[in-house]
Amino acid sequence: MKFITVAVWSAIFGEILGYIVSQLSEGTYSFTTVAIISVVVGEIAIIAIPAISGSAASKKITAEE
Repeated sequence: MKFITVAVWSAIFGEILGYIVSQLSEGTYSFTTVAIISVVVGEIAIIAIPAISGSAASKKITAEE
């Protein structure tokens, strides 16, 4: 369910961002290309961020008494 939610929201935000960027740069706007790229980036982020954060977690240090 988490992956579906991320895909939907990344597509929505990607479309908004893609439209704004295409209007500011006077480029062409392709709905399908923007949707595919934003969903792929969103799914990669949802997998990579916890993996990177988990390996960077500090180890529990026990105090010797």
